[in-house]
Amino acid sequence: MEGGKPNLPLVYQAVQALYHDPDPAGKERASVWLGELQRSMYAWEISDQLLQLKQDVESCYFAAQTMKMKIQTSFYELPPETHTALRDSLLSHIQNLKDLSPIIVTQLALAIADLALQMASWKGCVQTLIEKYSNDVSSMPFLIEILTVLPEEVHSRSLRIGANRRTEIIEDLAYYSTTVVTLLMTCAEKSGHDEKMLIKVFRCLGSWFNLGVLDNNFMANNQLLMILFQVLQRDETSTNLHEAASDCVCSALYAIENVAVHMPLAMQLFQGVLSLETAYHMAVAREDLDKVLNYCRIFTELCETFLEMTVRTPGLGMGDLRILELLLICAGHPQYEVVEISFNFWYRLGEHLYKMNDPALHRVFKPYIQRLLHSLARHCQLDADHEGVPEDTDDFGEFRMRVSDLVKDVIFLVGSMECAGADSVASRDGPPCCSLHQHRAGWRDERSDRPEPLHVR
Repeated sequence: MEGGKPNLPLVYQAVQALYHDPDPAGKERASVWLGELQRSMYAWEISDQLLQLKQDVESCYFAAQTMKMKIQTSFYELPPETHTALRDSLLSHIQNLKDLSPIIVTQLALAIADLALQMASWKGCVQTLIEKYSNDVSSMPFLIEILTVLPEEVHSRSLRIGANRRTEIIEDLAYYSTTVVTLLMTCAEKSGHDEKMLIKVFRCLGSWFNLGVLDNNFMANNQLLMILFQVLQRDETSTNLHEAASDCVCSALYAIENVAVHMPLAMQLFQGVLSLETAYHMAVAREDLDKVLNYCRIFTELCETFLEMTVRTPGLGMGDLRILELLLICAGHPQYEVVEISFNFWYRLGEHLYKMNDPALHRVFKPYIQRLLHSLARHCQLDADHEGVPEDTDDFGEFRMRVSDLVKDVIFLVGSMECAGADSVASRDGPPCCSLHQHRAGWRDERSDRPEPLHVR
């Protein structure tokens, strides 16, 4: 940075200009100057000083974000003997700033997580953090925030860590995973009516599910699963808490894709999701579309996870066809956005059955596909007062095109004449539809590409 190390008042003035200068040119100049500062060696010391001053939210956010960025991209600038001091400084900052702003806490939590992943000398970081903060109620929110982002950052492309180090980290996190779940269980039990804490607990649990390191036997018998499904069964659960719980269940289902290896946990999740049917109907009755969409996500993830068992042993054990009934119930919802969530599953089911080419198996699934097609035909119908030709480019037009694609993928199960009604409604005035083996833009053909719940930063 030209001119050497800038003084703190100048940095603070630039931050104020970035956020509050009414002149766009002034904001742009401040942004460029602060960007140069962030790339310089001086950023380490200046960020630390700004966090110590705790002058306002803007300056602390800039400093926390800068510290995170420097650790992610420029950690090599620091000599190893300074790593411990940096760790202690960051932990001190997050403790002192925990009540200033949640976004600052998240930035500092990410900085601490990224430091832990790169600082090989910090052994057993999870255990260290839990021992240091778990007995202080006021520190619990930021402790859980660190434990949430830590597994998420393991596969971050921003971090320069090798494959061996990454493997070592995952093994270390797996070793301490039961300690984390026990902490989360304690938090959930003590949270009472503290909805924000319960949301943090579910987000953290989902993050550890996503990393794939939780012990399946331990989780199958853990009370936290029971609390999770109780929250989803309760009619009075708030929208935010419901979404956090739904994301967590979806993460758990995604994590046990290899069902045979995770049988105890798979059985608990299977039964837990089946128990949500009544709650779904209550959400429909209350016209709570957010909750309806959450339940459909969960039902779809259940069907995705147990697809192999459903196809290979339909009606037996966890090949229970009631899971298809759940999706067909969702298909009957008047809002087409609900059934659309399940499209990728129906496509994958059709693909599996097509490849297996077993007429007896086709007969088992034919009634379900027939019911699906009847529901889709209803969804694709235009309102009686609609005038003119429907647009292909609006949301409803795109939905009809996707229905047309799906119909083509399952037509072999029910016969072309049976499909004619649904397909003609869906594809009227639309383009030709792809066949089973043609590429689909926007379709997730591989399980690995299915979206996972993400922590918003």
